[in-house]
Amino acid sequence: MLLPGATLGVLGGGQLGRMFCVAARTMGYRIVVLDPDPRSPAGRIADQHIQADYTDPAALKTMADSCDAITTEFENVPADSLRYLASFRPVHPSADNVEIAQNRVREKNFAQSAGLQAAPFHPINSTDDLPVAAETVGFPGILKTSTLGYDGKGQAVVENLQQLQQAYEQMQGVACVLEKKLPLKQEISVLLARNEDGEIDCYPPAENEHRNGILHQSIVPARVSPAIIKQAQQKAIDLAHQMDYTGVLAVEFFITEDKQLVFNEMAPRPHNSGHYTKDAAVTSQFEQQVRVMCGLKPGDCRLISPVVMINLLGDLWHPDWSQLFNEPNIKLHLYGKDEARPGRKMGHYNVLSEKLDDAIQTAAKVFQKLSK
Repeated sequence: MLLPGATLGVLGGGQLGRMFCVAARTMGYRIVVLDPDPRSPAGRIADQHIQADYTDPAALKTMADSCDAITTEFENVPADSLRYLASFRPVHPSADNVEIAQNRVREKNFAQSAGLQAAPFHPINSTDDLPVAAETVGFPGILKTSTLGYDGKGQAVVENLQQLQQAYEQMQGVACVLEKKLPLKQEISVLLARNEDGEIDCYPPAENEHRNGILHQSIVPARVSPAIIKQAQQKAIDLAHQMDYTGVLAVEFFITEDKQLVFNEMAPRPHNSGHYTKDAAVTSQFEQQVRVMCGLKPGDCRLISPVVMINLLGDLWHPDWSQLFNEPNIKLHLYGKDEARPGRKMGHYNVLSEKLDDAIQTAAKVFQKLSK
């Protein structure tokens, strides 16, 4: 076990790294951040900011020498860098786990091997694969880049083979996957924490709404049946055990019109849809990240209040914050980013209420005022 006073390292200095730093420092740990951005949100509040690329050998060695354990805030950090660090210090999640989540085809194959159901899909590595993918998956479909896609980037809905060919050309021939576009009723995500001993705890699923491919709001508890909740949590747990995973893991599911639970993707880290845990759960997802990488038991995942989380993007900067602070049951979290851009996540707020419907109404009302 690593106890307060130890030094923890995190690769990545964005908002997830920043909130990890806050949780870790509150718990008494020192923090080292590796991020190339001199103004990274996490680097600003860390004990040490190593400003370098994630593949820089000297920077990685400095981090290994400085830290007792290391984690990452995003899945696109080079897996080889994690393997190098793991030769010196404990690294959670492992490079193998992160590598699974870095590639959509690898991710879906692994999920299916763990007993989760994925939408029909077919990998595309060249134009020769397009007709076969179209025949195998059918239309409508969603063409996605196999790597580096997030927040709706690297995706295109296609209705026929011609549109598929055009979309693939626009993606410049990079490795892709064609997925069947299913008739969806809802989207939910399950967040869990698992330590090296296999001890695991699971948060209540969040019901998610996306706008323009970016998460807009998460509603907890999700307005789905108890059977779906139980099934989703168990499938996420099965996946974590199959991966021998250590860390915080988010698993996204679709719920189809005929009430089938379909795996979408996983994130080997704290997740945007888990930001509600900062105020409405006994243990936040960022405290969990600290606990499990340090060999401690996962914290209590119980929900202490119905909650709605709303993302604040650069599209509405600079808002009238008084509209938000007029509501006594709202908690604001800003990420310390200098530049606001459309689609960039600048912060979020959580609305807590005894009744879920009241939280939903207040969240929508305040967001409308901030958007004016």
